[in-house]
Amino acid sequence: MALCGAKGLRFLGPNVYPEAPDGGWGWVVAVAFFLVEVFTYGTIKIFGIFLQDLMEEFGETNSRVSWIVSICVFVMTFNGPLSSVMTNRFGFQLVVMIGGLLISTGTIATSFTNSINQMYITYGLVAGLGYCLTFLPTVTILSKYFSRRRALVTAVASMGESLSMFALAPAFSALRDHIGWRNTMAVIGALQSSIIICGVLLRPIILKPRASHETETDRFLDNEPTRGSLSTGDSGVHSETEQKFAESSKAEIREPETEEGKKKKDNSKLLDFSILRECSFILYSLFGLFATLGFFAPQLYIIELSVSRGVERDSATYMLSTMAVAEILGRFSIGWILTRKQFRKKKLLVLLACVIIMTADLVGFTLVTEFYGLAVCCALYGFFMGTLACTHIPMLAEDDVVGIDRMSSAAGVYVFIHSFAGLAGPPLGGVLVDVTKNYGSAFYSCAIGMALSAVFLGLVKPAKRGLLCRKRNSKQPEDIAERNEDSEEQSGEHKLDRTDGPHDCAKAEVILDRNHAGATRDVQEVIRFA
Repeated sequence: MALCGAKGLRFLGPNVYPEAPDGGWGWVVAVAFFLVEVFTYGTIKIFGIFLQDLMEEFGETNSRVSWIVSICVFVMTFNGPLSSVMTNRFGFQLVVMIGGLLISTGTIATSFTNSINQMYITYGLVAGLGYCLTFLPTVTILSKYFSRRRALVTAVASMGESLSMFALAPAFSALRDHIGWRNTMAVIGALQSSIIICGVLLRPIILKPRASHETETDRFLDNEPTRGSLSTGDSGVHSETEQKFAESSKAEIREPETEEGKKKKDNSKLLDFSILRECSFILYSLFGLFATLGFFAPQLYIIELSVSRGVERDSATYMLSTMAVAEILGRFSIGWILTRKQFRKKKLLVLLACVIIMTADLVGFTLVTEFYGLAVCCALYGFFMGTLACTHIPMLAEDDVVGIDRMSSAAGVYVFIHSFAGLAGPPLGGVLVDVTKNYGSAFYSCAIGMALSAVFLGLVKPAKRGLLCRKRNSKQPEDIAERNEDSEEQSGEHKLDRTDGPHDCAKAEVILDRNHAGATRDVQEVIRFA
């Protein structure tokens, strides 16, 4: 039933390949991801062009208006695990289409609101949930179509966010001057409906080895891991075990139930907070938490800061474009640097250097008073923003932080923690602006947050080496005991495989069934058969 339901939700049939094609329909998916980037993170970052209009329209303060973006970012990141669970259940296409509909509806509804409180609901909650349901599934399925070219294609496709700041910020600013902010918001919402079409184009991909059986059960098994999102390490292990079951007739009975158990296990790992016992992960999460304070506020306040320093408003919108171009260069540069042999084991130090320079640049925003000085600060900020944006999550896979084995469980918790900083950052800057009557104060809060993040980032590697949080060593015997139990189970299975009697085969079947939740009935059948 689950298989039939999943098939009924597909608008374009799945593509079947023996391995990741590194092209083919993947190029269409890359274009879809590019457009999703433009109309998700891209539109969030250019929301600052409406800041002054909303303050004048509703007579609100900076902090009150800033909560619109904060709520939107919070909902988007807080519900990241929800997006993964829905993708596992309904597939990429339907989830992204629903997300596109929510984004378009929420943005258009924002143009009809009569208060900031209503915007908290239309743009913050409705559109924010839509952003959550579109970004993560799209980037996940894109990575499945590419293997050798994955890093390059993802970097190029992610430029949609930067292109939105570079081209759409001045364009929508000019449109706002001609037709007003409400009509401009409605136009943006109408354009965002193109995400629904992008969702249709996300054809599922099935990686089927040429020697695999062409049965319906095999297709179900092969398709399921492609519909996962962050759980990449475990899915490969389970697929090998279930291939062994597929080779026997009894496995055809068990496999749908074991898939249910596997999906539950994968989804639970997205919410596995046991990773918080890792001291290095706690410090790295604190780095990400405070660094996030400096991610969104500069884009939100740079236009008003420039105007307050005597820059014409039309020229001030090009500050966002400067950030966007520099961010593209930053993404490419950090990717090239981290692949060099001399930096492969010093990635945390490279990231720390970027954070320190970015902190100094945020302070520089408060000191410069003319156009070119602000443009230089925007260029530096955009460049180092690009370096951090494309590395801080993948850095979890490094042995100095968590390691590849726990990457899948760590990523969900890490993004979840970020949501609180995204909620507090812009309003905190808005409160400082309201109190001091100086837009430069918002950049002080960003600089302080980035400086604290540098401190925590610098402590990650010492913590991983045991120089900090020494209580972590007391858990080593427990881990060793667990590994010994696993090795004993594996040796027991090996011994059973070497026996030929039906009684021993029955025991082997029972041991294998214990690795799958919900298979009690099958165990009883095998025992009775023996």
